[in-house]
Amino acid sequence: MTDDNGTTATAATGTLGYEQARDELIEVVRRLEAGGTTLEESLALWERGEELAKVCRHWLEGARARLDAALARPQVDDDRG
Repeated sequence: MTDDNGTTATAATGTLGYEQARDELIEVVRRLEAGGTTLEESLALWERGEELAKVCRHWLEGARARLDAALARPQVDDDRG
């Protein structure tokens, strides 16, 4: 999305958590699907959606790497019952 000066709002994207980015992405998609926006607004929404999707992918790839690392560790039998 753009601010009053027409610049893309990217500053906060890097600090978003997965859930925040996902929720905002859902809202962006909803607004695009609803229509009624100008071409400029639609392009800004699309660009924001791409940024948010990238943030979500980053978080999901990190989670996958952590899971893979955990699964690759040798299992330690704990007989302390």
